[in-house]
Amino acid sequence: MSIKVDIEEMKEKLKAKGVKFCLGAYVDIHGIPKGKFVPIDHLHHMVKGSELYTGYALDGLGQMPNEDEIASVPDLESLIQLPWQPEVAWMAADNTLHGEPYAINTRVALKKVLAEAEAKGFGLNLGIECELFVLKEEEDGSLTVPDPEDRLTKPCYDVRSFMNRFTWINKMATTINDDLGWDLYSLDHEDANGQYEFDFEYSDALTMCDRFIFFRYMAKHYAQEEGLLATFMPKPFADKTGNGAHFNMSLYDKETGANLFACDPKNDPRGLGLTELGYHFIGGVLKHGLALCAVFSPTVNSYKRLVRQGSMATFSWAPVFNSFGSNNRTNSVRVPMGGGRFESRNADGAVNPYLAAALVLAAGLEGIREKLDPGQAQEDNLYALSEEERAIRGIEFLPQDLGEAVQAFAGDPFVEEVLGKGLRDEFIKYKTLEWEEYHRTVSAWEIKRYSHLF
Repeated sequence: MSIKVDIEEMKEKLKAKGVKFCLGAYVDIHGIPKGKFVPIDHLHHMVKGSELYTGYALDGLGQMPNEDEIASVPDLESLIQLPWQPEVAWMAADNTLHGEPYAINTRVALKKVLAEAEAKGFGLNLGIECELFVLKEEEDGSLTVPDPEDRLTKPCYDVRSFMNRFTWINKMATTINDDLGWDLYSLDHEDANGQYEFDFEYSDALTMCDRFIFFRYMAKHYAQEEGLLATFMPKPFADKTGNGAHFNMSLYDKETGANLFACDPKNDPRGLGLTELGYHFIGGVLKHGLALCAVFSPTVNSYKRLVRQGSMATFSWAPVFNSFGSNNRTNSVRVPMGGGRFESRNADGAVNPYLAAALVLAAGLEGIREKLDPGQAQEDNLYALSEEERAIRGIEFLPQDLGEAVQAFAGDPFVEEVLGKGLRDEFIKYKTLEWEEYHRTVSAWEIKRYSHLF
């Protein structure tokens, strides 16, 4: 059966379901979806790259005004008929240039590293914990918690505040399970007022990244229906915990599907329930941990989350060290109880999942290739260690701000080896501009602090 016949059959099935338009959603350097809408009768053109884009008009997709346009090609296997707008079929998309994969597209970059892993017999399982705030935007632009009863000092797992946002939660949960089939298995009111977390079943890395991009879009839509703002901003409030997007990862055997990190803790000399392959993978992640932080935590605001305490009354729960351990949330890399996987905790809600997954997988593969030892698991409260104790153990701090993170990213040759010079340079360019613009901005804090002091 030809591709053309398959597409024609798909078109007819989609029309029967009420679809009128198709969207191929690729992402810019920030992980923000972009694309054009195509009437369903032109789907066969769309899959051949009919929709062209000026890369220069987008953040992080390269090009100069005189260069040929890039195209987008939808991944038909990712198709979602929008539950709230059934006339539209959403598909994740890749960019191409002259009919070839466009290397500066982050989804293309992830697929390249996944292919390298597959050549070794590996696939990457990925689960992303989705944390976000649902807030009210006031006329002056400030953000407030819309539920007046959601004001406990420790609101984590609070049932009343959770139920007070039930209309939005029910839309989200019902869509995830009934319409999308993602197998939502847990949801709760998180540690901050107005904050929630959704956890659905892990999948292969490409599918999970596609789902995370769609999840952010969906959450914002359903909040907007209620006149509210769903935000994945890493740290909306200085005195509250921030939005993580913890990456939970393991390698699986491409032939059997078996988890290659899982073993009985009794058979693991370190007792965490990981195979040597898993430890070597973690070794690679820690080797490049400072550079990886730039993509896990990619904004100025991210580093206001990666603090031990800051303006909060208690510890932040956020990682500030390039270290690993068992069920110890003060490490950036955590092996949850029972083992079989590990979690990178410095990923936050602003992450471009394709870019982060590409680099963390490549780092892990390097760790396996070089048999890197991640060192001693850290089981203490690292927040409470003295500087001398941390120095003796060789525990590095993660970057303290975006500028430092970008420097680490730029200074690690591994990044260009994985992403190529074009994508590497685009990330550095846009994140350096972001950092410099932030420093040129005069904030309300500065006005309040200095205007009457001097």
